[in-house]
Amino acid sequence: MSGKKGRVFLRGITSETYGLKEFRRSQLDAPRVRDDSIVVDDAKVGHSGDSAESRTWWRIGPGDDPFLTQSLQVHFVELPPHSSNHGHGHQNEAAFYILDGAGYEIHDDQRYEWAKDDMVIVHTDSVHRHFNPYDEMARCLIFKAKSMWMYLGLIQQGRSGPVENEDRFGPREDWSQVWTPNVDKLRKVVKVGDTKWETTPLGKVRVLSAPGDDVRTFSVDAFVLDIPAGSRSGKRWHMADEVLYVRSGGGYSLHWEVEAEIAEKYYARIAKEPTRHEIKAGDTLYVPHNTVAQHFSADGEPLVLISAQNRLFKQLGYDTVTYLENAPEYDAAQ
Repeated sequence: MSGKKGRVFLRGITSETYGLKEFRRSQLDAPRVRDDSIVVDDAKVGHSGDSAESRTWWRIGPGDDPFLTQSLQVHFVELPPHSSNHGHGHQNEAAFYILDGAGYEIHDDQRYEWAKDDMVIVHTDSVHRHFNPYDEMARCLIFKAKSMWMYLGLIQQGRSGPVENEDRFGPREDWSQVWTPNVDKLRKVVKVGDTKWETTPLGKVRVLSAPGDDVRTFSVDAFVLDIPAGSRSGKRWHMADEVLYVRSGGGYSLHWEVEAEIAEKYYARIAKEPTRHEIKAGDTLYVPHNTVAQHFSADGEPLVLISAQNRLFKQLGYDTVTYLENAPEYDAAQ
């Protein structure tokens, strides 16, 4: 995300032809699994959140080379015991999954407690700061669709502080006047105890955020998938790309490329053979746009994945998931 000229907030797409097959091919050819050895941005250029104690580093972003996606960005925040980061604000939302530890947030002068396996939403136009008052390290996994805000010109962000050239401007007005009515009534913290496991065609799923729920996010859909040892997920096809973090366990993921045959209308041509991607705890797995994917747990330990997608795809008309094969646990329960 950080280049010689600074941080990349939004990536452009250019081509000398109308077709973009070469652009898609380069994305498909990029390695889809990244582990802790890959830090694409260490937050030293063009960032505002880190304090002397806290640490932030990026796993996926729009400035990456090789490039995967800017539909979602993925980074981590680490708060040592009895520390905090700097207060800052940005117009884009962010979804924090708590990997370890406990702490609290201050968002717009309101306090929100969190603990391991909760998900916390930093809402649009929020001044926020993360605190760890306890004796254990706190680690958070962050998903956000920041480039979507940047593309729309919603770029007012920075550290807490006074307005520059203050004499040019009138008195303070309530910013929330331009928000969706009653948005402040939605949940900011999804507690692990308030969610439930469901057996779905994909497998055993715990939904964290989805369209139509009471969670205060408009950009990120997230769930946890638990695949029993030696089993597999459903085999599903959807248009949105997806990032999955391996919470625990290991195994592999099979991906079938879907080619567009443009004839009298669009036809989908699914590859006869998949690509295989080995995964282990702590990895992020990227599933490209318009791909059929299926995940397999290794023998001996369940494979637990945290999935995130950009909700905008559903608003653009791609809100259906097609299952070419159900998870065995789902078929057994029918």
